[in-house]
Amino acid sequence: MAGNSGFFSNGPIPWTDHAEENSLCRDLELGTVLTLFYSKKSQRPERRTFQVKLETRTVIWTRGTDKIDGEIDIREIKEIRQGPKSRDFERYVEDSAVRLDQSHCFVILYGTEFRLKTLSLAATSDEEMTMWIKGLEWLVADTLRAPTPLQVERLISITRVCVCVCVRISCKELKNMLNQVNYKVPSVKFLKEKLPDGEIRNGDVSFSQFAQLYRNLMCDAQKSVSEVILFKDSCSPPPPHTHTHSYRILLHPPSVCSQMASRSICTNFPTLLSCQFLTYLFSKENSIWDSSLDHVCPENMNNPLSHYWISSSHNTYLTGDQFSSESSLEAYARCLRMGCRCIELDCWDGPESMPVIYHGHTLTTKIKFYDVLMTIKEHAFVTSEYPVILSIEDHCGIVQQRNMATLFKRVFGDMLLTRAVDMVADALPSPNQLKRKILIKHKKLTEGSAYEEVSTSTPYSESDISNSIKNGILYMEDPINHEWYPHFCVLTNRMLYYSEETSIGNDDEEEHREVANAMEQHVTEKWFHGKLGAGRDGRQIAERLLSDYCQETGAPDGSFLVRESETFVGDYTLSFWRSGRVQHCRIHSRQEAGSAKFFLTDNLVFDSLYALITHYQQVALRCNEFEMKLTEPVPQTNAHESREWYHANLSRSQAENMLMRVPRDGAFLVRKRSEPNSFAISFRAEGKIKHCRVLQEGQSVMLGNSEFDSLVDLISYYEKHPLYRKMKLRYPINEDTLEKIGTAEPDYGALYEGRNPGFYVEANQMPVFRTTAKAKYEYRAQRDDELSFTKNAIISNIDKQEGGWWKGDYRDKKQLWFPANYVEEIVSPTAAEPDRNVRLGSRPHVFTLVPNNPSVGPVLDLATNSLEELKEWIYGIREATVFTEAKIEEGKLMERKHKIAMELSDLVIYCRPVQFDEDKIGTEQACFRDMSSFPETKAEKYINKCKGKKFLQYNRLQLSRIYPRGQRLDSSNYDPLPMWLCGSQLVALNFQTADKPMQMNQALFMVNGRSGYVLQPPIMRDDVFDPFDKTTLRGIDKVDLVLGARHLPKHGRGIVSPLVEIEICGTDYDSTKVKTNSEADNGLNPTWQTKFEFSLLNSAFAFLRFVVYEIDMFSDQNFLAQASFPIQGLRTGYRSVPLKNSYSEDLELASLLVHVDISKTRVGYDSRLSGSPPQASAYRVMDGPLDTRYQASIDDFRVSQESLLDHMDPQNRR
Repeated sequence: MAGNSGFFSNGPIPWTDHAEENSLCRDLELGTVLTLFYSKKSQRPERRTFQVKLETRTVIWTRGTDKIDGEIDIREIKEIRQGPKSRDFERYVEDSAVRLDQSHCFVILYGTEFRLKTLSLAATSDEEMTMWIKGLEWLVADTLRAPTPLQVERLISITRVCVCVCVRISCKELKNMLNQVNYKVPSVKFLKEKLPDGEIRNGDVSFSQFAQLYRNLMCDAQKSVSEVILFKDSCSPPPPHTHTHSYRILLHPPSVCSQMASRSICTNFPTLLSCQFLTYLFSKENSIWDSSLDHVCPENMNNPLSHYWISSSHNTYLTGDQFSSESSLEAYARCLRMGCRCIELDCWDGPESMPVIYHGHTLTTKIKFYDVLMTIKEHAFVTSEYPVILSIEDHCGIVQQRNMATLFKRVFGDMLLTRAVDMVADALPSPNQLKRKILIKHKKLTEGSAYEEVSTSTPYSESDISNSIKNGILYMEDPINHEWYPHFCVLTNRMLYYSEETSIGNDDEEEHREVANAMEQHVTEKWFHGKLGAGRDGRQIAERLLSDYCQETGAPDGSFLVRESETFVGDYTLSFWRSGRVQHCRIHSRQEAGSAKFFLTDNLVFDSLYALITHYQQVALRCNEFEMKLTEPVPQTNAHESREWYHANLSRSQAENMLMRVPRDGAFLVRKRSEPNSFAISFRAEGKIKHCRVLQEGQSVMLGNSEFDSLVDLISYYEKHPLYRKMKLRYPINEDTLEKIGTAEPDYGALYEGRNPGFYVEANQMPVFRTTAKAKYEYRAQRDDELSFTKNAIISNIDKQEGGWWKGDYRDKKQLWFPANYVEEIVSPTAAEPDRNVRLGSRPHVFTLVPNNPSVGPVLDLATNSLEELKEWIYGIREATVFTEAKIEEGKLMERKHKIAMELSDLVIYCRPVQFDEDKIGTEQACFRDMSSFPETKAEKYINKCKGKKFLQYNRLQLSRIYPRGQRLDSSNYDPLPMWLCGSQLVALNFQTADKPMQMNQALFMVNGRSGYVLQPPIMRDDVFDPFDKTTLRGIDKVDLVLGARHLPKHGRGIVSPLVEIEICGTDYDSTKVKTNSEADNGLNPTWQTKFEFSLLNSAFAFLRFVVYEIDMFSDQNFLAQASFPIQGLRTGYRSVPLKNSYSEDLELASLLVHVDISKTRVGYDSRLSGSPPQASAYRVMDGPLDTRYQASIDDFRVSQESLLDHMDPQNRR
């Protein structure tokens, strides 16, 4: 995805001048009160103070003077909309309790993923709204084009704000600040050596010292890089006046410096410090990408549409998977603003004779057809003015088709193409001829028909989700905690497919759960110590903990812990460190309207203990003797010893034996190792048992290079975040849990690991079902072998005995007696295998599937939400088992027929879908107006050595559209390169998925100004060229690379150990992949002394791809960043590679340094490869006020690498 949308340009904003800019910035910095609208139903609109922090370029909103409620990075803002144009506003439009003036509303869309977040706001006046919209538009454009030195200073400021807002910085805070920028500090001695004055005064440093320390680290670590570049072939050492901080690059103009630009550099920039030169080398101003390709080349837009690759989206409306995600108008807006030119509308009959759009026969939500058209109209030509193709997947009846046609004409007006550009043309029109036009791709009637049945171009596919017999949510029981979790299931003629656990649930339930959990939020905080000393001597223990911690670590005043009160039940005690001693303060509690409230003073009451402590971390405690904020929480000491997952005396083999009895990923335990200060986490992941080591270092524990305050803190973190790949710690294991789980349980792991993706059930093996009953009255057990239950309780697994007493299961009680007349039976089939001990708990509407052959798949217990759903599933499964073979044959022989309305057919001018006929290729029967669509599996039959050249010939005249196969329920993408190589224009991908195919798609469409149209290389229109035969190519290109990196991103708490993978992506005979070694514990400024050389035959269709991985504690590679480029758009020499995240969004300052030397033939794109701009003032001295330096023109912060090298002393040349 583009780093900045078409909404913002790189040029100046025309409606502002410097005076207006300064005024806007001052006003935004002071802030105003705006009304914030939330997406959650439980939250009412609230008034907050909104401000812009210019130092860090963030928008913040606060409840009071100190507490920041939220913030967004201005760099992440993609769009600012005027009006109530977000879902956050929708439920308040008709709410009489909320006064909503729509003319004062605006929405900020921001984020670094496909699905953007919204900040929905209402101002109090037109002037205030205009100030925010205008000011933010200018700030976004200004922030994105900010030169690298300013970005570096901003990074330093943000790092300081994240860790410490004090004037001076303690050693611990300094270490944390460097950890924030991905750098591991070996020792305090190391810091002292690197500091400007060589010492840390009073145990802390100033912010200016930290800033200089950062610059020293960057320069010293990569000094060898500049020496390789500047003195590689020199016999003489650097000048004698060289030292770490003031290495001077001499720019003596040699005799060849006769050009005016060169003379200007020599005159105006006589010196450049080494660290500043390094900063330039890694900067975006020295990018490997040829920026001339960021602009549309109009002369290249005159070919027929069939000669272009056209950016295309599959199921554009979806924001996630193909079966349960949200259908969204924002997905259309996002794709169009990313330059997508072919979008899909999946239309189904809707209410009031108007279509809706969603993925039919799935749980995806529905959106109105009219709303989609309005969104397309608004966003279609913001990024690109070239034509948009609407691919209509039509499932509507005649009446709604006519309404569709009416809306197309009414909404789009003159933008809609309704007649051919040239009636006598023998090829498709060009993008220039179709500027700002919208084309309809839809089945078309033959001439003279009012309507008729038309065969689809795609044959019946049993794997297509829309052809399923039944699909939806079924629940499966977790064998360990006996909770029922939702899974998306698809029943076809042959298989029952089911996904991993899905997060589908009721939003109201989630919100209710969040409110309930708020009361328990303090339990997982490291400052909460519970009952110290089991309720005895808690005061003395708290004092000892605080004293030891503060004296050992030098923790500041305000360091604290919270414990349960020994004297007052339900109250708590706050213990804190002040002036060298421990003091205590009672936290009172009381009940109000059935809820607990907490307070220190009666006039300030909080809804939870967590909220109270959070408040006093932001706002000072005020007493007669002092005012003080709570600062550093004191972690629990040895709190892990009482946790259910901890084992003090357990060997590795014993741990493995325990985990082997729990066949579920996420099962874990923690054991003490024989080495001192060492623990191990043993866990199950991907069906295997693994171990990782945890080291205790003083008051902290280390897992890899991630630091935690305690072992409890570490486990709590990895219960919420993945420890290994996607696995979170989930089931703590000890002897008690093993007894409960039992060793006779079947291995349910197969359900979750996908080893049996589906199974086939014969009719005579369809199971019968256990009886379930609902309690009419409450019953209290009179004996130990009886069951207690409440009215309306659901009792399952009922075994009907004589004498008026039955046996059944309720909650954790199994097969106990209860009176039969206290319940009424729920009508459902009776169960087979009555002696099978399945843990069905109290879940109603359960049925069991037993396969004909145990090797085919496991026995499945499944549950629905209602009796009606249960009956539908049973009927569907029986229908599948009885009529399977007949259904399959019928599906293969029958193609769906569809009636087409004449009004809609008339709107189809060029994109006319027909069945693909290989025999027509190259004959007079081939019509440029016809096109064909292929699922990827069918396309693969033509994209190979045998038929690839023929398919390329087809694509020279006609359009083809490729889309993902139906089984890609997770919205993953196929490899688009083979399709592009054979000339397919509309290679439709899931834009919402951050995977390699989508990253390659974004790389291709960087070319030609992100217009969504890229002219295919001339060689693809050469009759001799065969995409799979390298002998039809001429010439070899060689690419040479050397690597270094800066400012790599980090995920999680640890410092990364990065490596770089370099890949040539293209034809099979060119594609290759290599990688560097990993650089341990350094994501800030690693270097690699590695060279690679690639030889290419088809450089016109080759991409250079960089992927940065980190090596984790399990020696696995985890994605950090990537950058992909068409090789024909690269600049040679020492160049910076700006890195992007998985969604192809820019990562500020993250870059690689490479040396690119491309030799021999250059064929392909229009080679508008220009040199660097010729100035370098940004990399000179960084003294003086920040504002003064920032006002300089952007051109002053760019520099010609070639010119710098040319003007060096001859003895220092390469």
